[in-house]
Amino acid sequence: MPLDYKLIKDWQFDDVRQSYTEKDSILYALSIGLGFDPLDPLQLPYVYEANLQVFPTMAAVLGYPGFWMQDPKAGITWVKLVHGEQRMAFHKPFPVAGEVIGRSRITHVIDKGADKGALVVAERKIYNAADESLLATVEQTTFCRADGGFGQGDTPPHALPKVPDTQPDYVCSLATLPQAALLYRLNADPNPLHVDPQVAIKAGYPKPILHGLCTYGVAAHAIVKTLCDYDASRLTRLDTRFSSPVYPGETLVVEMWQAEGGRVQFQAKVAERDVVVLSNGVAEVKS
Repeated sequence: MPLDYKLIKDWQFDDVRQSYTEKDSILYALSIGLGFDPLDPLQLPYVYEANLQVFPTMAAVLGYPGFWMQDPKAGITWVKLVHGEQRMAFHKPFPVAGEVIGRSRITHVIDKGADKGALVVAERKIYNAADESLLATVEQTTFCRADGGFGQGDTPPHALPKVPDTQPDYVCSLATLPQAALLYRLNADPNPLHVDPQVAIKAGYPKPILHGLCTYGVAAHAIVKTLCDYDASRLTRLDTRFSSPVYPGETLVVEMWQAEGGRVQFQAKVAERDVVVLSNGVAEVKS
């Protein structure tokens, strides 16, 4: 049934205070494939406490308000939800350990039509609890497939552009770990779809799938490796659309097109199936 526009748009979130340790920062990096070559001195700063750095897409698992759409009060058909897009801006490097505050709000509720569902965009700003400095802004678009037709709504955010119809300027292939989902779920998302074969089969998949945000992190890894010489502080934005799931152990092929002003367009395919899994990607890299 159609969702209640005003109820969702005005949904109130409590601030989320979250502490994390150096071990959490290292676990996140390992789960997106950093340290795959344990002898690479450029990867070690993300997985070794000496000169440790936090990989910026760790913002995906910090200050998260939980699966609020499952609340019966929301009236959302949560079993038919699809994670549509993820957009992140990175303002300052994360401390290697500390406490953050996540403050969330709903910025857009978009009606696509009674038979086409709705889009809900949630924004989360992540602050360093020590000094209230803004570290990252996270925007997550959820496609509520069964909840359109409420007849009012917001203008959609600017659309992410399609990649150019030319050969990419750069290509980076990264193998995902067979146990990537087992590692990634320890960060924030224990959904059994990513670990239990029987749950995956009931959901229509032959085996557990990789978290979309893990795929997102692997794509960021490829961009930082290719264009930033593993200096992740140069990555200031990463936006993309989720197109298809990845199975742990598959190889992600990230294709990149250089644009003006440090802007990069990208998409990611799975080499084994030649399927686009991340589309309409835009990254910003500072020199």
